[in-house]
Amino acid sequence: MKIALVTDSTSVLTAQEVKENNVIVMPIPVIIGNKEYLEGVNITSEQLFETQRNGAEFPKTSQPSMGKMIELYNKLHEDGYEAIIDITLSSGISGYYQTLQNIAKNNPQYHLYPYDSKMTVRLQGYLVLAAARMIKNGLAPEQIINHLDKISKTINEFFVVDDLKNLSRGGRLSNASAFIGTMLHIKPLLTFEDGKIIAFDKIRSMKRAVTKIENLTLQKTAGLDYKDKLRLFVFHSNDSVQAQQIKEFLTTNFPNMPIDVAEFSPVIATHLGEKSIAIAWMIDIDKIDLTK
Repeated sequence: MKIALVTDSTSVLTAQEVKENNVIVMPIPVIIGNKEYLEGVNITSEQLFETQRNGAEFPKTSQPSMGKMIELYNKLHEDGYEAIIDITLSSGISGYYQTLQNIAKNNPQYHLYPYDSKMTVRLQGYLVLAAARMIKNGLAPEQIINHLDKISKTINEFFVVDDLKNLSRGGRLSNASAFIGTMLHIKPLLTFEDGKIIAFDKIRSMKRAVTKIENLTLQKTAGLDYKDKLRLFVFHSNDSVQAQQIKEFLTTNFPNMPIDVAEFSPVIATHLGEKSIAIAWMIDIDKIDLTK
């Protein structure tokens, strides 16, 4: 069965990964003032923060136009693809997944399978890479979705933002009302719950907040029956020094396990703000059977 694999740019796949796995990436727009940029095409996170330091308007994000998506799916259908799997950033922070569901419902000829990663950045990216392997192994769309569900259940993440300004203004924090008004000098601890960003604690100082999520990572992973198959991640918004320090902590506590360090994509950085930091983990797709 000929299956096309699509994702959005927040998955931050490398050019090599895209090429080797025949992935089609749909760029997400970032709007600053009256100018639209495309993530992964003509704006980086550093450039985004530079515009803010220079007094630019608060950035906004959008979905790719439905016309572009329909155009892509039409082409894939005409090229003989019998099904399309499209893995999106979390439906809790974007309406993109819902848009794809509507397209799938109204265009059954595409055999479109929208998949909500309930995450973003490299966590979403590894779900895409897992799907690519399964396509190469000849699995049917339903089998691929079933495997993705199992992998997705192993994903967890804790992160800290320097302040809640970006998240609250962008409307991406589900329980913002419980934390607004206490933002001064407070570093909120956040996680994903059912694909939505929620704040679950607040710590006074970034140093203490990072220590807290480091300790939470040790606690939450201690009892996992796949602890020996973990892949860990450190994500940051223009704070490579802090990210490296956290990586050293993880290397000490998770010896011989892969640890990826990456920046939040511009779209995600728009909502989290500069100096945000995260620790995440999931089962390592290199250590599981994706052949059946």
